Formats: sequence, C-alpha cells, structure tokens
Amino acid sequence: MDFLKLIQSLDELLYEIMSWLIFYPVTLWRTLTRPLKMMDYSEAELGDAADHQYTDTLSPPLFLMLTLVISHGIELSTVGESATVIEKTGLSGLISDDSSLILLRVAFFSIFPLVMAARLVRARGVRLDRDTLKAPFYSQCYATAPFAMLVTGASILMRMSAVEAVLAGFALLIVALLWFGSLQILWFAQHLRSGRWRAAAHASRAMAEALALFVAVSLLFG
Repeated sequence: MDFLKLIQSLDELLYEIMSWLIFYPVTLWRTLTRPLKMMDYSEAELGDAADHQYTDTLSPPLFLMLTLVISHGIELSTVGESATVIEKTGLSGLISDDSSLILLRVAFFSIFPLVMAARLVRARGVRLDRDTLKAPFYSQCYATAPFAMLVTGASILMRMSAVEAVLAGFALLIVALLWFGSLQILWFAQHLRSGRWRAAAHASRAMAEALALFVAVSLLFG
C-alpha cells in the first residue's frame, strides 16, 4: 500500500514538473505584458480553495524561484561560475555549490516583495501579520521575477570583457530599476486609492529600503 502511494506521489510530481514547461512561459508572458493584472490575479487566486489556486499559471513564489534557476543556468552557460561560489571571502564560504547559490539569490530577491508588501500593509493602517502580508507578498513575487531576470542579465553583461557589453549591462540595469519602480508607483496608487505623488513616496521609500537591505546583505557575501 505504501509502495502504491509512493508511485502515485511520483506520478503527481512528474506531471507537476512537466507542466512547468507550459505554464512557466505562459506566466512569464502575462507578467511581462500585463504585470498589474497579474498582481491583481494573484490576490484573487488566494481567495480560492488551495487545490483551485493558480490552475492556469505558476504560483508567484514558484515563478520567482524558477526564474532565478533559469537565469542562473544562462549565467553558467555564458560567463561561467559566480565569484560567490569560487571565492571564499566573507559569508560566501557558506556557498559551496550552485544549489546553495540559487537559494541565496531567492532569499535576496525575496527582499523586494517582502519590503513592498510590508510598506503597503503599513500604509493601509492595518495590523501587520501573516494574513495581511501574504496577498501583497504573492503579488510582488510576480513583479519581482522579471526584475530579477533583468538584473541577472545586466550582471552577466557587466562580467564580460567587452566595453560595449559592460555599458549594455549598466543600461539594462537602469531599465530594470525604472520598470520595477514605475510598476510599484502604479501598484501603490491602485491599492491605496491615492494620487501618483503619494504612491511614488511610498514606492520610493520601499524601494530604497529594499535596495539598502539587498546591498547590505550582498556585501556580507562579497
């Protein structure tokens, strides 16, 4: 009986993993073309029963994780191993392989949805707890995935020797920050039902806090 349950579990696992080949591109396309609608969709899906959530897309945290896995694969195939794995300075000595590096990057980029979600909850004047934080955090994971992909792409270009590639990397990084920042202003304005200036103030504060925390933690592994 236990063996049959194991086989059934493997069946479900195989189907789930193979379905990512379809639903990851679908989720990526929708997030790139309609980011705000996808963020609204994320919150709406959390109101459904657990087995009926995200049936035609990937869940936001999974989407963010897979994006970072794919980005890391592109990095390995273009510029090679990250210095974090090769060098053993600071806390990077704890990163011994690609798996631990991917987990570290997932934690790093998860700072952005966490800080943005917390800022929205505070701006609404409601109690900050697991329930009030979850919906905006999930929404922000959809927005953070393309941002993480662009930032990783910029990092790859800046690691290349050609000056043109380095300049393109800086340009791509600026595009990523502008796109992500503009999206945050629209998101805060929509959820707070406020003007763009108030939304921009909240978005700028959250962005500054997230970037500061991201850089501070990154330096520990530098």
